[in-house]
Amino acid sequence: MSKLPDAEGLLPKLAAELRGCITPATAMIGLHTGGAWVAERLHPLLGMKDPLGFMDIAFYRDDYAKAGLKHDPKRTRIPFEVEGKDLLLVDDVLYTGRTVRAAMNELFDYGRPRSIALVVLADRGGRQLPIGAQYCGARVEVPEGMRLRLKRAADGKLALEYERAA
Repeated sequence: MSKLPDAEGLLPKLAAELRGCITPATAMIGLHTGGAWVAERLHPLLGMKDPLGFMDIAFYRDDYAKAGLKHDPKRTRIPFEVEGKDLLLVDDVLYTGRTVRAAMNELFDYGRPRSIALVVLADRGGRQLPIGAQYCGARVEVPEGMRLRLKRAADGKLALEYERAA
């Protein structure tokens, strides 16, 4: 298996890339769980005006009726007006695009943002929908039968790991 990029090392790279696009109209939303962890780290590095928002898209997934809830859903908290904002939607690993599609569906229930840019720590390819990240820490080739997961240690450090696909 190929060596995975250092998740901690990707955060400053992403922050540097994002600095040029931050305006007073820019706000950030992290997707539970891994995207929220990444957003919690990026948000203070960028000195953004609006507080950080969080989303759990479990009820918006297109497989919800079939698969049900696989985790304890978190509450979506968006502590700013979505209408007219330039949103940075943050996720950990971009794969099929279905999580991002669900997040956009939920976002429009809160208002109509001016724009949405996708920020991901890692893009593993394998898209099933025409969705791409505007800001990406690393592109990672994932071996057949494996998943790419973001883990958070007790000290808050982030690490990308392979795990067997279910």
